[in-house]
Amino acid sequence: MTTSPRASLPHDPLLLLHAYLDGELDPINALEIERRIATDPALAAERDRVETLRQLLRERMPREAPSPTLQARIERAAGLRAVSQRPSWRALAASIVVTAMVASSATWFATNIGSDATTDAVVSAHIRGLMAPQPVDVASSDRHTVKPWFSGRIAVAPRVVDLGSVGFPLAGARVDVIGRGPAPSVIYRRRQHVISLTALSDSDAMPKIDSAERLDGYNVIKWTDNKIAYIAVSDLNRAELAEFAKLFRAAE
Repeated sequence: MTTSPRASLPHDPLLLLHAYLDGELDPINALEIERRIATDPALAAERDRVETLRQLLRERMPREAPSPTLQARIERAAGLRAVSQRPSWRALAASIVVTAMVASSATWFATNIGSDATTDAVVSAHIRGLMAPQPVDVASSDRHTVKPWFSGRIAVAPRVVDLGSVGFPLAGARVDVIGRGPAPSVIYRRRQHVISLTALSDSDAMPKIDSAERLDGYNVIKWTDNKIAYIAVSDLNRAELAEFAKLFRAAE
């Protein structure tokens, strides 16, 4: 008898939920728990309870640097070798769960340390979209349908332009979770390729000049316009993705 590929998932969805909130799940299991949360009010309530608790901990229990003695004990227990006099608490937190409180605090720290973490989160959201039955929550090539769709789902609707006439047709939109908040992503296509364009109102974490990089096999182009940071992600070649970014910025 064959074994279902989902047989490895925890029978208790709460275990999966807490691993998801700590950022410990791979894209497949992350997508699975997101679907469960959407259909299970009790699971959604538990997610909200944990998020509220974390917020209180951040407000009332400021993080403190570990003492050298505690750091050495943790490294010995985990079999880690100190390769630098400046410890990486992200690496330690990823390897050791001292308590649930420490793990929660470490997760928050890891997702709020700057542009690298933000870019990682946007690329992960793009991958989850590709793994879903549809990469969009609302499918439409009409910007007058896509832009109003964000109303009530996100505080500020992103810029949506029609680039179909120049080879980048609009496919729709979705709302991703980047860091601790929702972020709008507008989806375009180029032949068989999908382009996710995510807009972030907190542009302080993003570079003020154009930049391009390759991450996990995907090309990424970032820029900031009118205090909004944009991140375009696709497996499209860099030249065509750069062309998309140029056309988007120049469009009315």
